[in-house]
Amino acid sequence: MPTTAPSPAIAHPVPTTQAIPPAELSLEERMAFINAAMTVRLAEAAVAYEVNTAHIPTGPVDLADVLTVPLTPTLQPPTPYPTPVAALLQRAHHRLLTGGWCKGALVDAEGARCLYGAIHVEARGDQNLESRGLEVLMDAIRCKFTDVDSVPSFNDAHRSGRVPMRMLDQAAGLAHARGL
Repeated sequence: MPTTAPSPAIAHPVPTTQAIPPAELSLEERMAFINAAMTVRLAEAAVAYEVNTAHIPTGPVDLADVLTVPLTPTLQPPTPYPTPVAALLQRAHHRLLTGGWCKGALVDAEGARCLYGAIHVEARGDQNLESRGLEVLMDAIRCKFTDVDSVPSFNDAHRSGRVPMRMLDQAAGLAHARGL
């Protein structure tokens, strides 16, 4: 009786390899895997959004139907602080909001004022009130900007009035908190 060769699957022993324990991933590697998984999920969500909203008809929007507020804002003066220095700084802030801010001059050709110019005009000739207001403003400025030597230099160091006017508003709050 002829002997048959064993089947190849049985005849060949399976090489044994020692099991290598899985290496623990570092934080950076885990974050990279999570980032890749989230990128895939976000891409799938974007496609699903496009598919789900493709049937919604859209037309041009007429801005006359959307805008219902006046184009020129009417700024009402805030309730004045009860203390004189705080009220002065608050009035100066409101003047800059409504009349405009400038740099390089107390008042420019259009009537906009710098920080010092706004405080000066709102002090209405009371030099003691004006100097106390400038002092509180410098205190507020130096809380955030340590290398400033005067109100005019701080004012002129900015390209827009956003930061100077914010500091003037904060100085009004500081004066109110101090009871000035």
